[in-house]
Amino acid sequence: MAKTMRSRLAIWPFGAVLLLLVGGENGGVFGSGNCGFPALFNFGDSNSDTGAASSAGGEKLLPFGVTIGKKSKRITDGRVIIDFLAEDLGLPYLNATVDSIGTSYKRGANFATGGCRIIPNNLYSSTLLPFNLDVQISQFLRFKSRSVALYKKLSNDSINPLLKSILPEPKVFSKALYTIDIGQNDIASASGNGPKPPAILDQFYNSVQRLLSNGAKFLWVHNTGPYGCLAWQHLAKCKQDGSPCAAADEHGCVKVDNNVAQQFNDELKDRVNKLRAKYPGAAITLVDVYSAKYSLFVNPHSQGFDEPFKPCCGAPGIGCGARELKIAGKYAQNYERAKLTGPVCKDPSKYISWDGIHYTEAANRIVAKRIADGSHSDPPVPITQACRKR
Repeated sequence: MAKTMRSRLAIWPFGAVLLLLVGGENGGVFGSGNCGFPALFNFGDSNSDTGAASSAGGEKLLPFGVTIGKKSKRITDGRVIIDFLAEDLGLPYLNATVDSIGTSYKRGANFATGGCRIIPNNLYSSTLLPFNLDVQISQFLRFKSRSVALYKKLSNDSINPLLKSILPEPKVFSKALYTIDIGQNDIASASGNGPKPPAILDQFYNSVQRLLSNGAKFLWVHNTGPYGCLAWQHLAKCKQDGSPCAAADEHGCVKVDNNVAQQFNDELKDRVNKLRAKYPGAAITLVDVYSAKYSLFVNPHSQGFDEPFKPCCGAPGIGCGARELKIAGKYAQNYERAKLTGPVCKDPSKYISWDGIHYTEAANRIVAKRIADGSHSDPPVPITQACRKR
């Protein structure tokens, strides 16, 4: 593995993934067997967004979702890592809280929003969706208090059985799995003029304390992936004529960008250790997503990928899904039927990168499988037993 790689768990789309586990039905911190999580709540950015950006910032039309043959509300061709983890836990896919019409939250909810960061956005950048991690946690705490109050009120109201059926039971919050998948957008800014990893992870530490102080006892924390392996980073800093790239390591990933991601992960490990010390009753698992994702680029062809650094959808200067709205001086009457201006590959499963920034469903599936079994975790527990300290 590349020299820039460090030992597993020394290091942290795109983001830190944090799975906070609040209890399990099959025992306490030192029990055995699967935890039996009744629900899943997620916080993060576009790596685990299952509908927030699509609902609040504009619907994601095909080719997004092309692999599953329908609009998926995700910023890729199909499913994201949190979808596969939900499958492993026997839970349904999460619905975004901002996509609330006709939605059930009985088995969990998703607060993750594409484009968001750990650091409040107004400190160094702007975004259409300024739901940083602390804001998402505030949204969850409000969601929890209102859900509990409404559920109790409806318990004596036989007129609204449907409404009660889509709310999580109050006891669910003390037994659910909470996930955080965020950080890559902070790394993107840290590579430029934005706050650096120490300040970013200080904010992360403060935000996560709010969850711990409100009852969370079990955390599953993913470090961030190799930012320098993203297709757009490679295309921006390496010539595409087959000549050697001085900026890249032996597998084609940009070294300076991966160094920032590794610094981020070092800082994350430090903050996780501090959280463990401050909350000794909590079980906090740290998961090396960096290694799981980097291994895709070490030998991509043996894993079924033909194009490790070429995006399936879009091209430099042309965003994935961009459409030709004005043709011959006339605007298209139906945006969804307007002609795509950028290329879309025929088989996304042959690509690691969907749009230069996000991974394809095929890549997400492999990464999820690698991290779910506990082989990349400290302590080495699978996600189904992540309510255990050991």
